[in-house]
This record gives sequence, structure tokens and C-alpha cells, in this order.
Amino acid sequence: MRRKRKGDTVLKFLAIDTSGKSLAVVSYCDGKTQYSYLPESQSKHSVVLMDAIENSLKRAKMKASDCDFFGVVVGPGSFTGIRIGIATVKGLCFACDKKAVAVTSLDCIAYAETGAKRLALVDALHGNYYASAYSEENGVDAQPAFLSGDEVNALIQKGYAPRYPDGVDTAKGLLNAILAHKDKLIDAKELTALYLRKSSAEENR
Repeated sequence: MRRKRKGDTVLKFLAIDTSGKSLAVVSYCDGKTQYSYLPESQSKHSVVLMDAIENSLKRAKMKASDCDFFGVVVGPGSFTGIRIGIATVKGLCFACDKKAVAVTSLDCIAYAETGAKRLALVDALHGNYYASAYSEENGVDAQPAFLSGDEVNALIQKGYAPRYPDGVDTAKGLLNAILAHKDKLIDAKELTALYLRKSSAEENR
């Protein structure tokens, strides 16, 4: 193993996912990773998120200001959870004068297992799904979309193996997705939610 030389770049970042039922926080420092993962915490993301961030950074022996950037899942998923995650990362970016990396919840599913054609799926209820298809080389063959069950089955028939958040390590997927997109830095003000359909409240107006 090559020794790190003076002047070598050390990558440091914090990334969060509040888009689904669980909460994931990843602190990364020079190849070492600290995870905070709270299952079935959707109803209390706003309560536990800052403590999870603080604990993750502490275990990584980092401060927020040490991070090169902050990563966040911008959707699709829980409308409230997505807003909480984006607002938190925007606050960290503005406070520390850093940029952001945005990934999707579908990226987190797909990047948990690589090396095969796969179809990342999030249940959108009533037989519909949020979906995105990925190649063996991690290219996006089908952009994130709101699909019917029949449309999903058509992609499966084309050889894309279905992957769901409950069946993969989405915290690992978050880490891998951020590492894959680490050069796609944006200003915090550019962070926007990826909503593939209207919220239930909007649809019922």
C-alpha cells in the first residue's frame, strides 16, 4: 500500500438520506466510513437527524467544517422527508461555505449492488412505482420516472433485475452513489427536490 504523502488530497464528506422509512447518515474520511442508520424512523426524521449527524461526525473524528462537500438524497420518496434532508444540507452548506452533491433514492438502491443490469424501485402505492434502470457499468438506462406496474414489468422482461429498498443496504448505496457523483458539485441554492408526481394533498385538491 502506498504511503500517503504530504500534499495528497484527503476526501471528506457527510451525506444524508431522509427520503424513506429509514434515516441514513454517512461520514467519510480518507477511505474510512461511519454510518448512522435508524430503521422505521420516518415520523421523527426532524427530531433525530441532527443528533445522528453529530454522532456520525464525532465517530469519524470530523467537524462539519472539515467536509469538502455535503451529500443529500433529493427524492423520490417521502415529500416531508425530502424537504427535511434538503433544508438540512442547505444549512450545512451555507454555514460552512461548501457545495453539495445530489443523488436519488434510486441511486442508493442501485449502487448498493453493482455489476448487473438492475431496476431500482420505490413503491409509489396503488400498483405504481418510482423507477430507474441501470446498466452493468452503472450508467442510467432509464431516467427516474413514475411508472405503472405494467411499465415496470416491461423493463424486467428486458433483463433488468428488480431491486427494492428493503432488500438492499441503502446506507452502503448512499456511500457508493456519493463517491460515484463526487465531482458533480452544485451550489446549495441549486438543490431541489425530485418529485416525480404531485403530493397526495395536491392530488386531492
